[in-house]
Amino acid sequence: MRVLRLVANNRSGAAAAELAMVMPFMLALLFGAVEAGNYFLNEHAVAKQVRDGARFAARLPLVETYSCPSGEASGSVIDAVAEQRIINVTTTGSTSGTAAGRLGDSVWSEPCGTAPSAVSVSVRCLPLDDYPGIYRGLESDIPVVKVAADVEYPSVLATLGFDTSGVCLRAESEVPVAGL
Repeated sequence: MRVLRLVANNRSGAAAAELAMVMPFMLALLFGAVEAGNYFLNEHAVAKQVRDGARFAARLPLVETYSCPSGEASGSVIDAVAEQRIINVTTTGSTSGTAAGRLGDSVWSEPCGTAPSAVSVSVRCLPLDDYPGIYRGLESDIPVVKVAADVEYPSVLATLGFDTSGVCLRAESEVPVAGL
């Protein structure tokens, strides 16, 4: 009976047992915090690169790069070379597309979902009558450029075997063209 009482009052392994019980929750919390931080970092990088591309697009020469059909014609036109330069600035930070961007090439090569490409550039036209000022010299409407990105999220947990396919990072920025 005395031996049984000694074993019941023995506390030498209590800390190890408590650690073993709490460790799965602590690891889940740790990996969750790392994954959340990585997600927000990548989301911020995509948004920043899209804004950089839109700012670059807004500063391109207005007349040579963009055109807004007047009258009954609808739609807008952007020079193909300028469009590729905008995409290069968005993905790599350089007009030639040879620099290393904030995110790796692997991120920009994988569009998310059914998107045809990771970065898209579109132009819409606003009526010139509503916006005097720097646009006064234009003969047609004002082009507004929209740069959008839709890429797959490079998850940290994916390296551990978790399925994170379908998690996307999306950003878009729209600016009126001011030209140089």
